[in-house]
Amino acid sequence: MKKITIVKVGGAVVEDESKLSALLDSFSAIPGRKVLVHGGGRRATKIASALGIESRMVNGRRITDADMLEVVTMVYGGLVNKNLVARLQAHGVNAIGLTGADMDVIRSHKRPPVPVASKDGQTETIDYGFVGDVDNVNADELHTLIEAGLTPVMAPLTHDGKGYILNTNADTIAAETAKALAKYYDVTLIYSFEKAGVLSNPDDENSVIPSITRADFDRYVADGTIAGGMIPKIENALAAVDAGVSRVIITKATAIDGKHGTEIR
Repeated sequence: MKKITIVKVGGAVVEDESKLSALLDSFSAIPGRKVLVHGGGRRATKIASALGIESRMVNGRRITDADMLEVVTMVYGGLVNKNLVARLQAHGVNAIGLTGADMDVIRSHKRPPVPVASKDGQTETIDYGFVGDVDNVNADELHTLIEAGLTPVMAPLTHDGKGYILNTNADTIAAETAKALAKYYDVTLIYSFEKAGVLSNPDDENSVIPSITRADFDRYVADGTIAGGMIPKIENALAAVDAGVSRVIITKATAIDGKHGTEIR
């Protein structure tokens, strides 16, 4: 089976020129077929703040009202996505920028209000607003692009088929894309960000946990080792492995060769 590498890059890396430059160098050097999925949350937060729009996060997920939806659509689908495409073209990678609405690549539904446990142990019902939960990734269309020699660069935006854009977690998009493409390829999914992997001590870069299983994950969440935005990242990684993705690795943006970081098993 043909191999493909899907790399997800987080907003913190996108915001740091030296880290981004190293990431794009490494990504460009990956042989064969590949896909880049990007975040951009920090840039969205900064621009929203400049516009007087408050950002609110719950368990690593952004609450997206109508005003915030306009910001993330502009930032993710325009500013961040097209800059990455241009940078990859300069590296000799024939990239094409996509949101989920383009070619109907990713369709989702608006997330209903959900109960979330607060820090004091109480349960609060959270309405995430214009946030999408993925229903379908059009692997056939992506396969056509990839086999034509193109490298998709995917923004964390989807659509509901009714004319609405939905803000969708980039880790989820990476995992769902990996799962969908597994019918065509031997998929390696790499989550790259500013840390060397999943750390047992967030202040010690050398405390990388080499591998995490479902049981390990449950234990680490319970004792607080894994928290915040790392929770949905690993949830998505575990779901990808369960769905047939060959390898999932969480690692530093400068180490996306598959030999470093934390492997999700």
